[in-house]
Amino acid sequence: MDNRTTEQSSRYDNLDKMSTSEILLAMNAEDRTVPVAVSGAIPQIQKLVDGIVSRIPLGGRVFYLGAGTSGRLGIVDASEIPPTYGVHDVFIGMMAGGDKAIRDAVEGAEDSLTGGWEDLQRFAPTVNDTVVGIAASGTTPYVIGALEEARSHGLLTGCITCNQGSPVAKACEIPIEVVVGPEFVTGSTRMKAGTAQKLVLNMISTASMIRLGHVKGSKMVDMQLTNHKLVDRGTRMIMEETGIEDYGYARSLLLTYGQVRAAVTAYQAKTHKA
Repeated sequence: MDNRTTEQSSRYDNLDKMSTSEILLAMNAEDRTVPVAVSGAIPQIQKLVDGIVSRIPLGGRVFYLGAGTSGRLGIVDASEIPPTYGVHDVFIGMMAGGDKAIRDAVEGAEDSLTGGWEDLQRFAPTVNDTVVGIAASGTTPYVIGALEEARSHGLLTGCITCNQGSPVAKACEIPIEVVVGPEFVTGSTRMKAGTAQKLVLNMISTASMIRLGHVKGSKMVDMQLTNHKLVDRGTRMIMEETGIEDYGYARSLLLTYGQVRAAVTAYQAKTHKA
């Protein structure tokens, strides 16, 4: 018998008889339990963030490793760090089966106990790096093997899983266990488990970036100017920070220096000399 919470039968056994409204209301009721489950894991999330923050200034990176939905969530979170905070090649998402597996399942890739650590070798991992294994079930060999090897080589290791006492949790130094209970559709861990993993990933990367100085007040002062919306946002941030009232002038400063922080620093240095 499978005792994993993520594999237990749904609390609802008549989904195919439900109306659209009943389905949506029931899903929403289940989803509301996820943040509560995440809150119980905050002490462990804090330990992992503090470990990451102490290592990144030494050249450390954060590797997210997973398979299926878990792997995709790690890739999404890592890919959003450069445009949001202007930080490149620090958060790196990887998944069993490589980039092809982002869209299409790669048969057997997650069953390799050595595959995760082998995939990490192209990045020449060091003791300043952190490996975060993401596995809702907590039993993915690709993740377990990578965590065990990384830990034995002195890297900081953590995991995000949705079952207690799993092999993935035992393989790492800082396990983050968010037990969200049975899924609405039995075993479909892209649902509550996936939501929980996404929330934890948000917390890890966002808290790390704030602690490392990439946010001032509540503003993303190092964001990349990749579209008109972000140029407008950056311009208004400069106006708010400096007191400049001329939108066009603030925008020209932003485009000249390419970054809110750099533009504000240059303007303040110029006005201070004056």
